[in-house]
Amino acid sequence: MAVSKQAAQKLDGERFNLRKINEQEFRKQYQTEISNRFAALENLSDSEDINRAWENIKENIKTSAIESLGLHELKQHKPWFDEECLHFLDQRKQAKMQWVQDPSKSSVDNLNNVRCEASRHFRNKKEEHLKAKIEVLETNSKIKNIRDSHRDITDFKKDYQPRTNIVKDEKGDLVADSHSILAR
Repeated sequence: MAVSKQAAQKLDGERFNLRKINEQEFRKQYQTEISNRFAALENLSDSEDINRAWENIKENIKTSAIESLGLHELKQHKPWFDEECLHFLDQRKQAKMQWVQDPSKSSVDNLNNVRCEASRHFRNKKEEHLKAKIEVLETNSKIKNIRDSHRDITDFKKDYQPRTNIVKDEKGDLVADSHSILAR
């Protein structure tokens, strides 16, 4: 039974480490794991509820992927973002879901209030983080720690730079094809 990468990766919001599936060892492990689990499912009766059957299939795919591939850990791009911020994001998501299910005046007001609280919290967290960075810069400059001061200033000034997977070949032409980049 073939499952698309996106479907397998996002079952119940968990992200699996799909980079490992390109390695032969992990691919074989995942294939044997999933085939063993589906072999056990073949013994189920046809009279079983379709929703229960789907839950069994989904759980088998999930546990196979977790055991053989592991979970993908997301990079944290914002150092000020913490568990409390995640809590506010969850509240905002629940308020929006409530508004979608019941678009009444009270749910709209609740959604707006939760959005304002979340934005205020994020703004305050970011402000606290920036103040802490500035304090570190001040202490480094006071104790004449030039190297750390310079590094912190360049980190502070640096804008977002998207990663590029482009290299130049022997002739100086840009190569963007992944196979050509690996060969280079």
